[in-house]
Amino acid sequence: MLNKNKVVVGMSGGVDSTVAAYQLKKMGYEVIGVNMRLWQDDFLEEEHFMKDGGCCSLSSVEDARRVCEQIGIPFFALDFKGVFKETVVDYFIDAYKNGETPNPCIACNKYVKFEALLEKAHQLGAYYVATGHYAKISYDDSIERYVVQKASAIEKDQTYALYNLTQEQLQHILMPLSEFSSKEEVRQIAAKFDVQMSQKSDSQEICFVPDQDYVGFLKRNGDFKIESGDFFSTEGEILGKHEGIVNYTIGQRKGLGITFGKPMYVVDIDPEYNRVVLGENNTVFKSELWAKDVNFIQMASIKGPYRCEAKIRYSAKPAPCTIEYHDGIVHVIFDEPQRAVTPGQAVVFYQDEYLVGGGTIIRK
Repeated sequence: MLNKNKVVVGMSGGVDSTVAAYQLKKMGYEVIGVNMRLWQDDFLEEEHFMKDGGCCSLSSVEDARRVCEQIGIPFFALDFKGVFKETVVDYFIDAYKNGETPNPCIACNKYVKFEALLEKAHQLGAYYVATGHYAKISYDDSIERYVVQKASAIEKDQTYALYNLTQEQLQHILMPLSEFSSKEEVRQIAAKFDVQMSQKSDSQEICFVPDQDYVGFLKRNGDFKIESGDFFSTEGEILGKHEGIVNYTIGQRKGLGITFGKPMYVVDIDPEYNRVVLGENNTVFKSELWAKDVNFIQMASIKGPYRCEAKIRYSAKPAPCTIEYHDGIVHVIFDEPQRAVTPGQAVVFYQDEYLVGGGTIIRK
């Protein structure tokens, strides 16, 4: 029997998860802090993983242990390395191998934080799992479904990375930072009991690549050889040599290693023939895209053309569009062309402040 007053909080040792645990205890919940051991790269162990490298750093365990003691809640450090490698790291490597740009945070949320951790929470008798995400979860009686809304601290809103949540998961998730108006407000609460932790910087983008050299990470952990190939123009002309498709992403201009006397951008990546296609800025814009692995939150599916807004990357502004859903694939037609539509990234749909759903952008 699961206890609805009991909640497991994923503790990274950072500001957000710490304040989430603190707020939940203050609200009367029986709180358990869990630090998830996710990855260890022996090559970087001494230089980087002893430092503040985000949720995968060794220092995060001790930080999480310390703040749990200060809050007055039990603490566990649990090994999630197996599921993290299988669902996040292997996916990350395969995406680059296939000429895509992955989003590991979305995969981690789907398979680790809100699947594996939720399963562990249930084993501990807890009904809920909680994180330091900035998003609002509520139940809408009119449609009889759980819904997700943008956070009050709109500049910190993380709904883009949460589109994969299912109705079953949503009923077991708490996000106590949803009503805070700013990150500074959260830091002020953290400073009341741990000044050192309250001043920590936000987590880096790829927690398991603390030196930010993802190509080096691929060389150490990938099962494929990174080979040079040809740059092509959009007209099919060979322009020069590239250093391997993993070094490039759609829309990239800097770091091409070759000059043309005018700005040139990555327009396409062709893994089959090991080609990188370059073009001028206008060739980077597209009016439509297709996405797979689609999940809808506000409805089980959609029928016919559906008007909404969509983001093609975390930092993008939502853009008006029409979407059509056929056989597991979403076709998105934008009112205005969007820059650098990138296979492997997520396209996420919104109705005003509500998260509708999303999917993974594919080539078409």
